[in-house]
Amino acid sequence: MKKIIPFVSAISLIALFFLVSSFTAGTGDETSSLQKVIDHAKWQTTQDVTYDGSWRKIDYPNGDVPANVGVCTDVIIRAYRAIGVDLQKLVHEDMKSNHSDYQERRRTKVLDRNIDHRRCPNLQTYLDRQGTKQPITTKGIDYIPGDIVFWDIAAGHVGMVIDEKVHNTDRFKIVHNIGGGPQKEDFLFAASIVGHYRWMPAN
Repeated sequence: MKKIIPFVSAISLIALFFLVSSFTAGTGDETSSLQKVIDHAKWQTTQDVTYDGSWRKIDYPNGDVPANVGVCTDVIIRAYRAIGVDLQKLVHEDMKSNHSDYQERRRTKVLDRNIDHRRCPNLQTYLDRQGTKQPITTKGIDYIPGDIVFWDIAAGHVGMVIDEKVHNTDRFKIVHNIGGGPQKEDFLFAASIVGHYRWMPAN
């Protein structure tokens, strides 16, 4: 038996290696995609964008308002477009199939693919339905780069956690547009948080 044990142990180690590999396969791609989303959110802060949430007719799918205008939701929408994810289409199709779920936050009689995805309540309901909700806490370390956060401000506000720490704190900065164009700010606990999500759609 003494001669068999090392052989069995070697087999076990090999099996363990392949088991771990099967769980981590694709992790690198997901990390790379997330970084692209974060980088695009940060890049938006270098652009001159006027806050404007007015209705505009846009293409479908992959429609967007002019690059020099936008609101808080456009920061998120445009960041995910960097990896080919079209929230306009995703939200619209989900609303068509599950309109009653969306009525709980914002009552609408007619769907409008030009703007529905740009409404905070609709975007938050979509993320709820994807099963991506995270706990709402008062600890900065619980909010990691790439997380999407909603605040109870006016008709709703949303921003993205990025990979830049606020000096001498345990929390990261937020990219959001609350009126002055996309900004990188220490905003995480500036208002009451009503939604916290960690979402990376499958390819």
